[in-house]
Amino acid sequence: MTSSDFLKAPFPAPVSLPDHEIAGPRRFFNRELSWLAFNWRVLDEACNPRVPLLERLRFLSISAANLDEFYTVRVAGLRALARARNDARGDDGLTAREQLVLINDDARRLMAAQQSAWNKIRKALEGERISLVTRSKLTKRDARFLETHFLEKVFPVLSPLAIDPAHPFPFIPNAGFCLALQLERTSDHRQLYALLPIPQQIERFIPLPAKPGEARFIPLEEALLIHLSVLFPGYTDKGHCTFRVLRDSDIEVEEEAEDLVREFEVALKRRRRGEVIRLKISAGAPPALRDLIMEELHAAPDEIVDVRGLIGMADVKELVLDSRRDLQWPAFSPRVPERVQDHDGDMFAAIRQKDMLLHHPYETFDMVIRFLEQAANDPNVLAIKQTLYRTSRDSPIVAALCEAAEAGKSVTALVELKARFDEAANIRQSRRLERAGAHVVYGFINYKTHAKISTVVRREGDQLVTYTHYGTGNYHPITARIYTDLSLFTCDPALGRDATKVFNYLSGYAQPGKLENLAISPLTLKPRLIELIEAEAGYARAGRPAEIWAKMNSLIEPEVIDALYAASQAGVKINLIIRGICGVRPGIKGLSENIRVKSIVGRFLEHSRIVCFGNGQGLPSKKARVFISSADWMGRNLNRRVETLVEIQNDTVKSQIVSQILAANLADEAQSWVLQADGRSIRTLPGEGQELFNCHRFFMENPSLSGRGTAGAKDVPRLAHSKD
Repeated sequence: MTSSDFLKAPFPAPVSLPDHEIAGPRRFFNRELSWLAFNWRVLDEACNPRVPLLERLRFLSISAANLDEFYTVRVAGLRALARARNDARGDDGLTAREQLVLINDDARRLMAAQQSAWNKIRKALEGERISLVTRSKLTKRDARFLETHFLEKVFPVLSPLAIDPAHPFPFIPNAGFCLALQLERTSDHRQLYALLPIPQQIERFIPLPAKPGEARFIPLEEALLIHLSVLFPGYTDKGHCTFRVLRDSDIEVEEEAEDLVREFEVALKRRRRGEVIRLKISAGAPPALRDLIMEELHAAPDEIVDVRGLIGMADVKELVLDSRRDLQWPAFSPRVPERVQDHDGDMFAAIRQKDMLLHHPYETFDMVIRFLEQAANDPNVLAIKQTLYRTSRDSPIVAALCEAAEAGKSVTALVELKARFDEAANIRQSRRLERAGAHVVYGFINYKTHAKISTVVRREGDQLVTYTHYGTGNYHPITARIYTDLSLFTCDPALGRDATKVFNYLSGYAQPGKLENLAISPLTLKPRLIELIEAEAGYARAGRPAEIWAKMNSLIEPEVIDALYAASQAGVKINLIIRGICGVRPGIKGLSENIRVKSIVGRFLEHSRIVCFGNGQGLPSKKARVFISSADWMGRNLNRRVETLVEIQNDTVKSQIVSQILAANLADEAQSWVLQADGRSIRTLPGEGQELFNCHRFFMENPSLSGRGTAGAKDVPRLAHSKD
């Protein structure tokens, strides 16, 4: 199936709803339930026999980690509203209390499904000679090995804790995993309760001796139970259980904080001590032990999940073994764009030739790093400005910025301290940059800076030329291997001026004057989007072709959704590729019968944000207006963050986005789920011997248009042809 086939296919027959629902809150899907539906799609990949076994295990781990974060952030916020007796209704008409009931029901089913998926994967792993061993299955050789391993690598970092009047119940931090024990002293049968916190720094699954081609593991908690006599000499085990705590992880920062870095360091400590949001505990735990844990952690009954199976499912990622590449996706090496090779690796020369759009991870993110490393070492480069939202611990980008500052260049780094769960890492990076002599700014207290911009000012002859990078993803070389994102490199003067104005806004708080080719939130991005959507509706009402294609992670902003509904009612054909949360109800008669929504979940995590407007010509078209963005269409991105929406002017880049990237995404069937009017998502399953089109495979096999250099257009199978 090609994108042309997909676009020619008629929209499904619309579903009828009562008029009051079309105009009322039920025109929106609930954000939290939509997110849970996405995580069900992630879990479905763990059960997909077409996915390699260890990749299925990885999807299971991701699903579990996703759910943990969902509880510590989203559910924590709803609980706070419910406890404050806030009965305000959201855009979908539900109160916080009503949402919590629905979330609890769906999430418990999801957790049960995760255990079921784990049991199936575990059996399949045994078929591949990868096994998880219980205490009862240990051989004498295993026991000898485990004793040595325990004494040398586990025992030194454990802290067994008695619980009695002299030793009160200890604080268990967020994500803390513990073994709880009910012990009896052999000499006088005295009872003792104790906790054994399991350090996160130790591997959860201990490898055991194995034959060639085999892999055997025992869970750490099982190994601890075997060696209780070393930890509690003179006591015997009368009952035990494991439990794991999730706490409220949202951070509040004082608005008038004089030292923002110090305020965040204090806030990070508060996060560890947040209220308990969820307590997972072994099913069948001794009643007295269970009651003690509940009481000491102040956990309400509806916050407790009894688990018959593995607690801490996210840890199974440790079993994705490097030694078993045969059970993972085939190896893939990202491409170096031919155009960069044509210029002997000189990024500035490649960009001077014309704008270049790289599609990560298919084109290597190393080009972004090279861009900054060359800038740091180039004597003609005078200044570098860079936003940093998330990056790696030993970031080569931060290293390049430090090198440039130490070489005497003017370096300004906007470090966002409010990047959730990366706050501590970003504090470390900011101090490293300051030591090197860079100017470090932190943007706004009220707004996160989520824009992805880098500028390099270079002296060329008697001119100063600004080279600019706009991205849809983070400056993070590790996640860039699995996140699909776009990098636009340009030396267009207008885009350079726009970027400089944004940096001045971030460092000086002065709102930028007229931007030439850029819209930014929280100032102009949402109004620009709505204006463009309304313009497309105007073309439809005038009887001209009218289409919108958009791709992003999440779409829930009600004003934007209502604009899309109005455009649909005017006759605009709207195709949305929304990986995760989606508040749009497609296929409703009189509301959204011209809207289709699909989600792609596969080998790579879809992360790029793109929107295309037919501009009175339909799509694909050379006259389309094409944009890339750092922003999803959510309230936080459009109203409470600094984000960018960049219009693409270069014809080759426009063609690459419309006729290659979006066309392939629309044509994909192998990894696609199509959203229905009732909130369910349906995927196409292949018939016997049938091969469905897979956009990730297509991008791995075909170079991008703007990075091809001397490679010919004939090298790229076109999925759609632009109209004149």
